[in-house]
Amino acid sequence: MIAKIHEFLEGMKDAGHTTPKKCYLCQPDQNTDTLIKLNNKLFKPYLKEEQILAAIEKMAVEIAEDYKDETPLFVGVLNGAFMFVADFLKAYQHPCQVSFVRLSSYQGLTSTGIVETLLDVQEDMEGKSVIILEDVVDTGRTLKQLVHLFSQTNVKEFKIAALFYKSEIYNGEYAIDYVGLEIPDNFIVGYGLDYNEMGRNLREVYQLNQADMINLVLFGKPGAGKGTQAGFLKEKYNLKHISTGDVFRYNIKNGTELGKLAKSYIDKGDLVPDEVTIDMLKDEVEKNPEASGFIFDGFPRTAAQAEALDNFLESKDMKVNATIALEADDEVLIARLLERGKSSGRSDDQDESKIRNRFDEYNEKTAPLKAYYEKQGKFHSVNGIGDIAEITERLGKVIDALD
Repeated sequence: MIAKIHEFLEGMKDAGHTTPKKCYLCQPDQNTDTLIKLNNKLFKPYLKEEQILAAIEKMAVEIAEDYKDETPLFVGVLNGAFMFVADFLKAYQHPCQVSFVRLSSYQGLTSTGIVETLLDVQEDMEGKSVIILEDVVDTGRTLKQLVHLFSQTNVKEFKIAALFYKSEIYNGEYAIDYVGLEIPDNFIVGYGLDYNEMGRNLREVYQLNQADMINLVLFGKPGAGKGTQAGFLKEKYNLKHISTGDVFRYNIKNGTELGKLAKSYIDKGDLVPDEVTIDMLKDEVEKNPEASGFIFDGFPRTAAQAEALDNFLESKDMKVNATIALEADDEVLIARLLERGKSSGRSDDQDESKIRNRFDEYNEKTAPLKAYYEKQGKFHSVNGIGDIAEITERLGKVIDALD
């Protein structure tokens, strides 16, 4: 059969068609030297198949030492763990049972997420030792739901085994009893893990190519149209718009730990420390691992904050690619804000003296930031006057020219 396929491929080559570089029936190993593209994202090689299998073998040996004298029930978490469970059971050479549970996590609704059980464990678990086989443990959202599920049963005990463990973002609420590989907080696909349901069948693991990301800091005086342009840019480049004001309001309104901490400073009339703001931005970045980059709006406001943002992004193997200032004549913006104030109801849009004070504050704060980013060769100025489409086009030219 394979000979016939090769004969067919050679025939195509003779006819002038391009043939694959290798026949995957004969050479099934993936080429791990190149980037792969899934939907609209590029991913680079991260973990080879032999590394993954060695980690699973190690886990199987560790668990066997604890349970070889009984028959444990292994519960795989779908969909991501199906490959892990299959290879784990091959490595576990002792009596055992297996079942599956399926959970669905909806990102972006709240800081903790909403997790719904779609497939429950059907086996009678009473008196059994249950080991949960998770593909990846990161923030701990789904893990919390799993613990809740099994705490309602009369199992002898249950433990958690994670093939991939992102310790730097795990909340630490529950012990992870068995770990295959501890990895950094990068978005990964392959070996059962997906990006928009693509990539699960890859035999090796790839990570998001962060070098392909675009991270922008957007400046502009009040009325310059930052919000409008951010809306267009995030759609065009698949970016996540992070408005510091919106993030603060969300955290305070929803009573998150960071929101309560920020409010404690605000209530005392103190400035919220930079590290609290950075932690809020970190949460937003981590909730959107599939974004092709981020637009930071309203932060940084000082050179110290800019340095803190650089340090945070560097820890994620990311960077600010460009800072873009929407420039406009003060008189044009004042007229625009006064007109906006007629419908917005904002008092600071209805008083020219207040508007000019806001401009003075902007100029004072932006000057050191401009110097900071000019030193890095990342500061760009764009004319913010004209039709919205024209301004978007100007911004696009800057972004498209980035390295």
